[in-house]
Amino acid sequence: MINKWTLDTSENEAELYDDIHPLIQSILIQKGIREIKDMVEFLSDKPKKTYDPCLMKNMDESVGIILNAVRHKRNIWIYGDYDVDGLTSVGLLTEVLSCLTERVFYYIPSRMEEGYGLNREALDMIKNRGADLVITVDCGAVSIDEVQYAKEIGLDIIITDHHNVGEVLPDCLMINPKQKDCRYPYKDLCGCGVAFKLAQMIQRKAGLDRKILNRILDLVAIATVSDIVPLTDENRVLVKYGLKEINKRRRKGLSVLLESVGLKYKEVNAYYIAFIIGPHLNAGGRMDTAETGVKLFLSNDEKEARNLARLLVELNRERKNIQDEGYRKCIDAVNQNYSEDLFIVIDSEDIHEGVAGIIAGKIKDKYHRPSIIVTESREEGILKGTGRSIAHIDIHQILKMYDYLFLKFGGHSCACGFSMKPDKLDLLRTSLNKELKKMKESNPEYFENEIKINLELKITDLTLDFIKILKQLEPFGFKNEKPIFLLKGLTIQDEYFMGGEREHLKLVCYDGSGNCLEAVAFNRAEEYKGMEKISEIDLVGYPEINEYNGTRKIQFLIKDFRKAEGELIYNAGL
Repeated sequence: MINKWTLDTSENEAELYDDIHPLIQSILIQKGIREIKDMVEFLSDKPKKTYDPCLMKNMDESVGIILNAVRHKRNIWIYGDYDVDGLTSVGLLTEVLSCLTERVFYYIPSRMEEGYGLNREALDMIKNRGADLVITVDCGAVSIDEVQYAKEIGLDIIITDHHNVGEVLPDCLMINPKQKDCRYPYKDLCGCGVAFKLAQMIQRKAGLDRKILNRILDLVAIATVSDIVPLTDENRVLVKYGLKEINKRRRKGLSVLLESVGLKYKEVNAYYIAFIIGPHLNAGGRMDTAETGVKLFLSNDEKEARNLARLLVELNRERKNIQDEGYRKCIDAVNQNYSEDLFIVIDSEDIHEGVAGIIAGKIKDKYHRPSIIVTESREEGILKGTGRSIAHIDIHQILKMYDYLFLKFGGHSCACGFSMKPDKLDLLRTSLNKELKKMKESNPEYFENEIKINLELKITDLTLDFIKILKQLEPFGFKNEKPIFLLKGLTIQDEYFMGGEREHLKLVCYDGSGNCLEAVAFNRAEEYKGMEKISEIDLVGYPEINEYNGTRKIQFLIKDFRKAEGELIYNAGL
């Protein structure tokens, strides 16, 4: 796929301020941050952009019910999802409520045997074990029938969630900023973020030490990054403080996990959460049980924590092997059957249900099309689907048009999950492709793989001081991506192919004034070799500091490359 490069020119239209590096200001302006006070807040080491939990609909009444249950020694069960967002939410609320009562328990359904969200069998089991009050975290927003059943068997229930809600809501108190009449100003919290707002209110009403809120911010940061919600506004503030808490290494279980995955002496950032910590925690729910992660977070026993961390490492290794095999099979399926489809729906009996979502994401990235992996569930005659989408295409909104085809359905703009009867699958595939065909006819640019370039720089702009200043823009993630820079017309002096299979590319380049730059492209060696021999090249990417044997030097991490003087599109405001 040929990528379209688009250079933003909007910074040329704005006034710049003396106290902030001009290149940093240009990037902030492109993010829509134009006022000096907002820039200072964004760059601050101690940002303050958070909101009062009282603004969330049903918050006061819910906390009142929870504290009343504590006073009357009722049994409180926290019911969570099996992904990182869910298990961190369970750990967070268990930790906070355990400061008030010993009668707090938790339940996480099996991904393979029960699937996402509330189910009647689990509610029966919880009731039989003495539950009085159930608090959901990261699930429940569309559990109409299950909430009604919980009430019929004598359970009180409070839902906390962040997923999209339907026209009809469950008949219980729900804390979810996406409710239409919720006054909370920021709508993009993850499930653990919503649980944190509940914890804030519990701490306030119960008079708990505020230090408990600082201690649980590590869980909020892990969940927010792992669930790929926007790293903007309050989310970015929570992650920034949460990263500080993670790097204090105060949570024994997390500290042991960091050591087990090779991060003992590293400063943990959002990248490490997204690509190392999150996948290891998710491996529990994907391959075994998500309770492993909760136990790790709550453990204060060194031996127990090490055993749990070791198990997660083993499960993640197993997950990766199964995932790689499944991905290869899905690539073959696309090439053989779905190469012309705009919405890829792969029906595969061989894909492990626990890795279907990851594979859907990888297929989406490779073909730049929304993708769904459908697998057989443990329940005979039922298929389970999980989907991921590209920018501009709201997968939840599109699938909601056909919700009559599903037995269960939920998700948000970037991801979805559902269950359905097998005889509905062909109709779903046909319908989705019909919708995307109409979208492509009216918005063909949606299906182009666009690389948005923030600024064109020179090699001399890439100094150690500039890279240090760039760190003020962190944490990077969804909707606060790393800025991407363009370097034009560089002369290639040397090229090297690295890695066990010589799959990585390293270039030594010079500009017209003789300034040198080393640039690296991972897993792009074959693509480079396939180009006609060139002497000058344009690069887009991001500078970083490479440390080796005590030496620090600048390295440019290549996102894309092409022969110099290719076509470039200028766009004022991305």
